Amino acid sequence: MSIRVLLVTQDAALRESIAKFHRDAGENALRFEHESRPSQAIERLAHDDDIQALVLDLPPQGDEESAVILGLTDAAPHVPIVVLGEHSAMAGLIPMVEKGAQDYLPRCPLDAAALDRAVRIALARTTRESTLNSAMERARVTLDSIGDAVLSTNEAGLLTYLNPVAERMMGWSFAEAQGRHLLDVFQVIDATSRERLTPSMELGVQRGHTMILPPNCLLVRRDGHESPIEDSAAPIYDRNHRLAGMVVVFHDVSESRAVAQKLAHLAEHDTLTALPNRVLLADRFERSMTLARRYKRRLAVLFVDLDHFKQINDSLGHLMGDQLLKAASQRIIPCVRSSDTVSRMGGDEFVVLLSEIHHAEDAAHIAEKIRLAVNAPYRIDGHDLCLSASIGISVYPDDGDDVEHLIRSADTAMYHAKRAGRDGVLFFKPHMDVRAA
Repeated sequence: MSIRVLLVTQDAALRESIAKFHRDAGENALRFEHESRPSQAIERLAHDDDIQALVLDLPPQGDEESAVILGLTDAAPHVPIVVLGEHSAMAGLIPMVEKGAQDYLPRCPLDAAALDRAVRIALARTTRESTLNSAMERARVTLDSIGDAVLSTNEAGLLTYLNPVAERMMGWSFAEAQGRHLLDVFQVIDATSRERLTPSMELGVQRGHTMILPPNCLLVRRDGHESPIEDSAAPIYDRNHRLAGMVVVFHDVSESRAVAQKLAHLAEHDTLTALPNRVLLADRFERSMTLARRYKRRLAVLFVDLDHFKQINDSLGHLMGDQLLKAASQRIIPCVRSSDTVSRMGGDEFVVLLSEIHHAEDAAHIAEKIRLAVNAPYRIDGHDLCLSASIGISVYPDDGDDVEHLIRSADTAMYHAKRAGRDGVLFFKPHMDVRAA
């Protein structure tokens, strides 16, 4: 298939010279058509999409040539242009190439074979550039469309790209950030120490390493807003394997962390009262026991049972019973220190871990505070309700040296408090185990 080339010239001898060469070249010859003036060529290009190349014979005349080139490239931006000029004025044709021409050749004497080569090379170069531009455009569209934020820098650490997600998360538009240093626009800190992490990340990439930020890091947006992110940065190399910059990919993990924290909370807390459950209580017990053994300290366990709760639950319904349980749990919490743990074992039973006490009487004092707090009247959905509590106390190391023994001893003491008439506090005694057996 022949290649259509539009020759723009007023020189009939030049037209004939080019036509003769391509007649002699046979079926592989370029197919030259012609127009006399650039304005005619511009009109022709606007209506003829099959012109594949343009040869412009236009002696240099200053800025007018630039306007001609720009007009032609606007009319057909994908058609390569080869400019012919006088040999003595070749330097003046260079700005025309900068404006959009692909190549320039001397017109006198004209080497038709060189013109043929120049046109074919210009066509090949345009095809390659078009393919490259298409690939780059696809890559840009892909990066603009993905859900992760992406930025890139050159070898000096200056921003060369931000996709829309990165713009939103960082608070910088690409137009504002382009050419700025990474450290100026990408602020990442450790959530605990508040140490800046971006410099160490950049240093690692400059050494050729792929860097993964620690999990506990925050992106500081331009307006100061902080959001948790996960991030990786990798070096970019050119075809000669030299470091050409870096690419950083990151995304907001606020939602996933919130879900993880919620699931973790549900796994360790009672769904009704939001108090620690058996799992979390056991963990805190182990830590308190470790410290107690190491430093020869004492700790205590209170086993709290609400008296006559079953009758209220059965007579007024489970919804009323649930509200009463939540109200009672909220009265117990203020009676202990922040270092202590109030947990719900299930039903109307609560276990209180006093992580450190100096004397057994300290545990009795706190148990009495809990008993009085629980005893105060309740007003729930128009009902006036009364509760009391039976509380058993066990002390480490006197009543057991592990979690299981201490809870069982406190439970046994609570049972004896109920046997003694309810609404009371009892310490565990060894003879209580004998009676239970």
